[in-house]
Formats: sequence, structure tokens, C-alpha cells
Amino acid sequence: MRLATRIALSTALIVPLLVLGAGAALLGLITHDLRSEQNVRLQDRAAAVLPDARTLLNADQQGRTKVAQNQHRKVLDAALDVGVRVADANGTLVTQGGPQPADSVALPAPGAGPTTVRGREAADATASTAGTASATAPASAAPAVGARSWRVLAVRITGANPGTLWVFEPTSVTDPQVSAVRGRVLLIALLAAPLSGLLALAVAGRATAPLRRLGRRAAELDPRAGAAGFGVERTGVGDVDELATVLETVLARYDEQAERTTQALDTARSFSAAASHELRTPLMSMQTNLDVLNAHPDLSPADRADILADLRGDHRRLLELLTALRMLARGDLVEVEAFGPLDLAEPVEAAVEEMRRRRPEIQLWYVPEVAGGARVFGWDAGLRILCDNLLANAVAHGRTPGEPVRITVRLGREGGQAVLTVDDAGPGIPPEQRAVVFDRFHRRRDSPGSGLGLTLVAQQVALHRGTVTVSSPPGGVGCRIEVRLPLLATDAPTVALPARRDWIGGGH
Repeated sequence: MRLATRIALSTALIVPLLVLGAGAALLGLITHDLRSEQNVRLQDRAAAVLPDARTLLNADQQGRTKVAQNQHRKVLDAALDVGVRVADANGTLVTQGGPQPADSVALPAPGAGPTTVRGREAADATASTAGTASATAPASAAPAVGARSWRVLAVRITGANPGTLWVFEPTSVTDPQVSAVRGRVLLIALLAAPLSGLLALAVAGRATAPLRRLGRRAAELDPRAGAAGFGVERTGVGDVDELATVLETVLARYDEQAERTTQALDTARSFSAAASHELRTPLMSMQTNLDVLNAHPDLSPADRADILADLRGDHRRLLELLTALRMLARGDLVEVEAFGPLDLAEPVEAAVEEMRRRRPEIQLWYVPEVAGGARVFGWDAGLRILCDNLLANAVAHGRTPGEPVRITVRLGREGGQAVLTVDDAGPGIPPEQRAVVFDRFHRRRDSPGSGLGLTLVAQQVALHRGTVTVSSPPGGVGCRIEVRLPLLATDAPTVALPARRDWIGGGH
């Protein structure tokens, strides 16, 4: 069911209920006002009848028949259109007239104010007297009115001969007005149902038109266009504009996830291609050595030891190569959520301690030149990869024949940058080769590594928006690799990763 139809049906149901509710409240108010007017009318009639009723009681008690008859007529004349009943202090009826309930109906005591009583209607009300009043109270008749409930006001008659005056009026006097209001309310409710439904359908159709247009735009969207092809057109309707913004956000996230999936597939393809290409040589060498061992079980111990050493070297190279490729793939797929504020000194110190534990024979010095550390916006695992490979490169290539490996690591700050330098005492890198040492699989002929160590360093430096350079130490002997990373200016930075570069496939 369409939204506009739902709104129309809901309105067609709710509006009549509101009309009926308002009518019920109005009916109650009108009934209250009419009842108040009736009370005022009874009080006015009681005030008009009271003097004559007092005189009637006095004349009745004194046996003055003529006077009593005259006062009886005055009482009835003053009552006009209401019923009246007068009784003495003993409860003996002195006179009555006009419409009123039967004698069996219990009447209120004086002072209670106007009260409603219920009972069958009286037949022709006759004036009657009891005791001495029977001879003096002339008969007066009133037609029955068919009332089932009465509004009664009881007033105490004071003086030498006290008594009680009751003034009556049928509650049905107000019924025609209440019935008229009730009928009009029902009529309005019946008319309001279809009219409100049609009006709501028209208004809802117009109000939901932007939503329908948004739905058509979403249905016609080319999946290849993504969020850029959708666009947000402002309609001025807040809910619709908000929904359009949400859809655009969802499409943008879909595009982002699709791009991540594409990047992951590209990285997997590059990983597979690089691995198959680089692993071919060590695997073939291992196969050859295994064939030799299998074909010549009688090899001399020296020859067998040489072949086993070659196998171990090829195996180590395979492990290093696969590990390096895995780290490169990890760097290619890292997201900005993995980055956060951290102290660069922590991964540097951890890498130095690990190298000292693994290679206790080397001379390794760590010189922190900053007080309070160097906070950067970085990826903890990535910075550890950077530090480990810097030290591994220095250990592998910083060796002078006949001399121990000597490495100096310094961490300082310069301007708005953290500066990490690794110096070794090896043969160094000629200036003409310094530009290519970060290329993947670039290594010297005598290098024991995979040729990906400095590529990993360059990748992490790029991810952290820094720079890396190769030079000579101040003494001119050996090699210095210097990494500069921007210091963190705030604990809540807004940083985006640089454009993706295919480090495994060499697309950089």
C-alpha cells in the first residue's frame, strides 16, 4: 500500500474520531450550561413563590380558609411553568401543583441545592391537604408530562409556621437542545470521514511526490556510476533530503568497499605474480639439489654438506621473500583506521632491543636526542616494519671485512619533523645507485636478502607521509639512511592516506 493511501486512510479514521471526541466534550459543556440555566430558573421561581408559601402556611395553621385558598392560587401563579409542592414542619402536604414526580419519589432536604431525582411521572397533580389543611386548600390539576427525571430545588420556609418548599422541572426540558447538538456532531463526523480522506490523499500525494521521484532516481541509477551518478537534489522537504543524503552516503560507502575489494584483488594478483616470478629460481635450485642427493646417495660428506647448505640458503631466501611480500601486501591494504597517535621512540627501541637479542655479536648503539619522545600519527605495526628493515639492511650491508658490524641509531626532532637515522660502517652506497635501492627486488650480487627490505621502508615512509634519503655519515665512511616523519600537531588529527601505490607489482 502506498504511503499516500496509508495517510489518507489514517486521516479518514482519525478525523471522525476527533470530531466525535470534540462533540462529546462540547455536548458535556452544553449540558452543563443548560443544567446551570435550569438551576438558576428554579432558584428564581423558588424566590418568587417563597413569600406566598409562607403566608399560605400561616393561614392554614390559623384556620383561615379563604386566605389559604387565595394564597394557594398565588403560589401556583408565581410558580408559572414549574411544579411546586409545599409541606408544613410535620411533612404534611399543604399544596402542590404543576408537573412533578409521584409522591413516592424521595425528595431532597432543604439546603442541598438543585438535585436530580428519578421516578415515574405523576398523573394529574392535585392539590390536597391533610388534617386541617384539607378544607382550605383548593384542588389544582396539572397534566402529566411523561418525565422520568426531575430537577428539584428544596427551600426551607422559616417563620412562625415553618415548612418546606419544593420546586420541580423535568430534565427533559433541555433534551431537545442536547439532541440537536448530538445530531449535528454525528452529521459532521459522517461528512468528515470521506472529505478528510480525500483531502488527506491529495495532500499526501503532493507531499510524497519528492519521495517518489527519489525512488525513481534510485531505481534508474547505473551501478557503475555509484555515488557520483546519484547526486543529491534538494527538494526543500527535510525528511526526503535527509533520506537522499543517507542514500548518497550508503552509495559512497559501497563505492569505497568496492574499491577496497578491487585493491585487494589487485594486491593478490601482484602477490601471485611476484611470488611466482621470484620463487622460481630458488625452487628450481632446491629441486636440482634434491635430484642430486637422490641420484647420488654415495656423495662424499663434503659434497653433501655443500648441497645441504645450498638448500638451507634457498629455504631461508624463500621464507624471507614470502615474509617481505606479505608485509608489502599488508601495507598496500592498510586503512586509515589502523593509524593513531603514538610515540616513534617505542617501535625504534623495540626494534633495537630485538636486534640486540638476536645478534648479540654486533655493536649497536641507540642515541635518543629528544626529550619527551616524538609523537607522530602512525601505524604501530608499519613503523615496526620500517625500523626492523632499516636495522636488518644495516646488519646485512654494513659489514667491513675483518671488522665487526657497527650501527648507530639516532632519533631526534627538527622543525615539525621526527628524524630517524641509521648509520653503519660498511662500504656504503655509491651516489649513482642511491635512487634505485628502494626499488623492489633490487640487491647487490653478494646480498643475502630478498631485495625487498628497503622497499618495505619506502612503503611505510610513504604511508606516513614522510621522506627517506640515502647519504654518507658525517665521517664519510659507511651508509646513512635518514627517515623524516611529520610530528603530530594534535591528538585528534584529520589525516587521509596517500593515493594507493602497488608496491608489490612495482606500480610506483
